[in-house]
Amino acid sequence: MTTDALKSKTVLISGGSRGIGHAIAVKLAAAGANIALVAKTDQPHDSLPGTVHTAVQDVEDAGGTGLAVVGDIRNDDDVSRAVSATVERFGGIDAVINNASAIDLSPAEHQNMKRYDLMHDINARGTFALSRAAIPHLRASAHQEDWRPKILTLSPPLNLDPAWFGKHLAYTMSKYAMSMTTLGLAAELSEAGVSVNSLWPATLIETAALRNIPGGEKLARGARTPEIVADAASALITGATDWGTGQFLTDEQVLSSVGITDYDRYAVDPSAELVPDIFL
Repeated sequence: MTTDALKSKTVLISGGSRGIGHAIAVKLAAAGANIALVAKTDQPHDSLPGTVHTAVQDVEDAGGTGLAVVGDIRNDDDVSRAVSATVERFGGIDAVINNASAIDLSPAEHQNMKRYDLMHDINARGTFALSRAAIPHLRASAHQEDWRPKILTLSPPLNLDPAWFGKHLAYTMSKYAMSMTTLGLAAELSEAGVSVNSLWPATLIETAALRNIPGGEKLARGARTPEIVADAASALITGATDWGTGQFLTDEQVLSSVGITDYDRYAVDPSAELVPDIFL
C-alpha cells in the first residue's frame, strides 16, 4: 500500500472528533485522502477532548485535506448539507464511513426511552440516512478506473444468539440495524460496483468514552488502541485487501489478510488479558 493510495479520493465520515473515528480519519489522511467529517462537536466537551475542528486540523497535519461539517446525522437537513458540502468542496464522494454511534447497555426493564430513541436515531436511522444520501455520488465514483467506491459501517456481525438481546436489547437492536443496512445496501448496490461492508473490533477499544464509564479504567487495560481499527479500515478503503461486499469483518480478520498477525503493538497493556468485544 503506497502512502498516496487515496490521493484525490474523498471519504465522508460520521463522527470522527475523537476515538475510533478520529483514528480512521487521520490514517486515511496519511494515505492522501480528502476527509469530510460531519459531527455535532463544535465546542469542547467537559470531559471528552476533541471537536470536529481539532479533528480536521489533525487530518491536515497528517497530510490530508479536511472539511468540518457541524451537523447531526439525526437531522435530514444536516445529512443533506454534509453530502452537498463535501461534493462542493471536493467534487464527489468515493467512500462513506458510518462511525457515529450511541451506546446504552441497560436491560429493557431499565431502559430510558430517550436513550432508546437516541441510539436508534443515530445508529440505525443515521447510518441509513447518510449512506442513502451519498449513493448517487458513490455510483458516479464507480466510473473511475481502478477504483471501487465503498461504504464501511462500524457495526457487528449479525449474531442471533439470544444472549446479546437479553443483555441490552435496545442497543443490540440499534447496532444490528446498522448491520442490516450493510446487508441490504450490499445487495442493492452490487451491480453499481459499490462495496458495502461492516467492521467490528475483536476486543474492547481504549477511548476516552470507555475510560469515563464506571470501571472503565480497568476495562481499558484489557483493550487495544483505536489504531488497530484504523489500520483495518485503511486496508479496506484503500483496497489493500478485497473482501468483496456484504461482509461482516473483525479488525483481526482484515489485518491478517494483509500479513499483520502480531497485535501486541496495539495493546494498551501487553501484560493484561484482552477483553473480547460484545456480539462476538
